[in-house]
Amino acid sequence: MDKIILIFQREYLTRVRKKSFIIMSLIGPLLTVALFAVPVLIAKMSDGGKVVAVADAGGMFAEKLPEDKEDIRFTRVSSDLPTAKAEFQKAKYDALLYVPKLDLANPNGFQVFSRKGLGLSLERDIKRAVDNAVETKRLSEAGIKRAVLDNMKSNVDLQTVSLSDDGERSSSTGISTGVAYFCGFLIYMFIFIYGIQIMRGVMEEKTNRIVEVVISSVKPFQMMMGKVLGIAAVGFTQLGLWVLLSIGISSAMAGSMSPDAIVQNRVERVNTASGASATQVKETKEEGNKIMQAFKQADLNVPLLVGCFLFYFLGGYLFYGALFGAIGSAVDSETDTQQFMLPVTMPLVLTFVVSQAILTTNPNGSVAFWMSMIPFTSPIAMMMRLPFGGVPMWQLGLSMLFLVIGFVGAIWLAARIYRVGILMYGKKVTYGELSKWMFYKG
Repeated sequence: MDKIILIFQREYLTRVRKKSFIIMSLIGPLLTVALFAVPVLIAKMSDGGKVVAVADAGGMFAEKLPEDKEDIRFTRVSSDLPTAKAEFQKAKYDALLYVPKLDLANPNGFQVFSRKGLGLSLERDIKRAVDNAVETKRLSEAGIKRAVLDNMKSNVDLQTVSLSDDGERSSSTGISTGVAYFCGFLIYMFIFIYGIQIMRGVMEEKTNRIVEVVISSVKPFQMMMGKVLGIAAVGFTQLGLWVLLSIGISSAMAGSMSPDAIVQNRVERVNTASGASATQVKETKEEGNKIMQAFKQADLNVPLLVGCFLFYFLGGYLFYGALFGAIGSAVDSETDTQQFMLPVTMPLVLTFVVSQAILTTNPNGSVAFWMSMIPFTSPIAMMMRLPFGGVPMWQLGLSMLFLVIGFVGAIWLAARIYRVGILMYGKKVTYGELSKWMFYKG
């Protein structure tokens, strides 16, 4: 045990004293914010103030052009297409919508001209405007008022309630899905980042022949256990610093980033947009109220989620960290790791792929159950099931037990490979040789 502690201390202190660790610990939250904020800002800058010219040869917009939105407005040009194209080139509009003479029963022939690609957002807005115009024209010919049709439409507020042995608990599928993906993604990234650190650390010791001195007085199991736990502690230290810094940043921005403030900001932007109508303002308020209601309705079991997240966060890392360490001891260079990385990382990738189709749509189905039991997939699969509720405690306990057994087995397996591979140089290892190393005696 003392030797494991010594190896743990060496691995931990060596890494936390590096400048790269300190720098990444400080700027990590800022980079995370930038990762999400920069694309949004760029999209806003690029999409703002789009102007679409309308050449209405068919008289579709004779009475009124489509309503201007926050980021798009419409202007009328000549209904003659060649003349409209000339105006389009001269005035530098973003797009030209040509409305032909058409049959409302089969409204085809609309064309949109642009100098470059339209972009998905602008194309969607133009299509929506045309669809609304065709629908309004059809209603007018049928003698139906738009207001009557709008009053007939229903937007039911559906409240979801989970029934369990502990009683009733309200829930929100959208919020649960978001929490599930966030937890799964964080575990996924942590396993990859720090698992590869273990692999590179073992390879570095093997290349520098440092381990030849150490291995004479330390058992392979102790060496691998100390290394995996040491780098795990480094990861948790960095994660803890990120959480503290994130809390500080969130506290500083709490007033402007609260749900109420976000909704109010969106309403104000719609109000100030040119041509904004009362309908737009109403729709924006309703959308904001739905978001706030979802947050209030999502009655998540936060203590259970936090506790399970920490367990699967650590357990998943320790399990995969041991396997990454085994890969590092079996090869001489990083290029040789590719043949062994695929079988190890494939379950993680598979869990993410399956999560989109199964785990979040049927979190209590048979596939989700078995994936949350197998140690290769349970760290992500179980954390994606828990936010939706309905996971029996016996399933949770069994999953944790299997993960602990899997970790001990992975450490034992990695140590068996480590004791032979760490002293072997210049030879490309195959899967057959790895299987032999596991059962060498001595």
